[in-house]
Amino acid sequence: MSIKTFLMPYVTKHMLSHESLLKKRQSFEKKRQKAQEPHTIHFFHQVDDPYSCLLAEALPVLYRKFDVQVEIHLVEAPGDAFAPERQKLMIYSRRDASLLAKHFSLNFMDPSEQPSSELILKSQKLILDHLKSMNALDQLSRISQELWMDQNKISDSPNPLINNVQLQDHLAKSNQLRNHWGHYLGGTIYYGGEWYWGIDRLYHLEDRLLTLKVQRDFNTSQFPIQTNYLFPPDTLKPHTGQPKQGQTIDFFFSFRSPYSAIVAPRIFDLAKKHQVQVNLRFVLPMVMRGLPVPMKKRMYISRDTAREAFFRDIPFGKLNDPVGPPTERGLSLIPLAEQLGCGQKYVLSFMRGVWSEGFDAGSDRDLKKITDRCEIPWNLCELALKDEQWRSQAELNRTELFSLGLWGVPSFKINNLAVWGQDRLWAIEDELFR
Repeated sequence: MSIKTFLMPYVTKHMLSHESLLKKRQSFEKKRQKAQEPHTIHFFHQVDDPYSCLLAEALPVLYRKFDVQVEIHLVEAPGDAFAPERQKLMIYSRRDASLLAKHFSLNFMDPSEQPSSELILKSQKLILDHLKSMNALDQLSRISQELWMDQNKISDSPNPLINNVQLQDHLAKSNQLRNHWGHYLGGTIYYGGEWYWGIDRLYHLEDRLLTLKVQRDFNTSQFPIQTNYLFPPDTLKPHTGQPKQGQTIDFFFSFRSPYSAIVAPRIFDLAKKHQVQVNLRFVLPMVMRGLPVPMKKRMYISRDTAREAFFRDIPFGKLNDPVGPPTERGLSLIPLAEQLGCGQKYVLSFMRGVWSEGFDAGSDRDLKKITDRCEIPWNLCELALKDEQWRSQAELNRTELFSLGLWGVPSFKINNLAVWGQDRLWAIEDELFR
């Protein structure tokens, strides 16, 4: 065991703990109060990003609920290192945003193509024209929706006052600020040292603002979602009746994916609840398939996963990164575990071991701890570790994942629905009952 492997679980346990997060929030709040500064939310808006469009529609409502200031920063798309499958990302994000819009009663429909570069440019300038106005958020929401769903209004609107030089200067400064604060995507909010991406993470921000007691007098009847949150997390809602029999869920996952780790117990529980079969479709991690995963992306994913795991009461954080041989060794035992009827139990044991207990799956000692919990004989494991046939299955799974228009994990397929993300179980359950 290397020094890095030995120390990593203890470093990450501290770094990703909820206590550390709360201390950072408290430290920021003390500095804000000392400087007598307002609560300021920074919104990084990418006009050709559907998730940004959804968030732009949500922000005026959030502003009416909380006593905050909102600063709008127009940004460009992330670089290739952060979007290795850009064409797939554009197509999927439109489809996924339509699903989210329906779920949250927002206004977005997939137009089946990206806006033209001319309309993107004009929309950016129109937004900047209104940046200092009293109704900047409402104008942002209006222009964003017109760009995606009513482009004639953008085309027919008067020429913006902002020129190309001013726009490029704004974009450069916003891109630099986003990078300085540690992110890479549009459709993101930054508040007090913490990032919130898209509609799916707004409830974390709402929790934080509610704790600070900065809400205004807010009439919930102005908005159709009647809960403590404007945009609730993906807790599953009750369904009447029984789902149609014979349905199966394909679960595409990687042992190196923290999001896979925190969704695995939930997808298995969902399937058990509705007596549905789950097919384990394991793939190699992105970085082991030659796709880049830059440090900023890894850090955001780790912190976001820790925040999501804490909310769902899932152990996470004392991790030992299984990249390389530990993942390969873990995957090689899945066929054996499935033959013995304990595939799901083994996946959960491995995920828990490397992501919350700090096990080094590259060592026989720790891998045996993982398999012993599933009552898999170690002598059979030693034979399976020498068998390379799992690689062809992983490649078949990857090929099918790509055929669905997806490339990352965790992803799921049920019937004709294919979704990506640990926060899409509501969509899977809706499809079960559809």
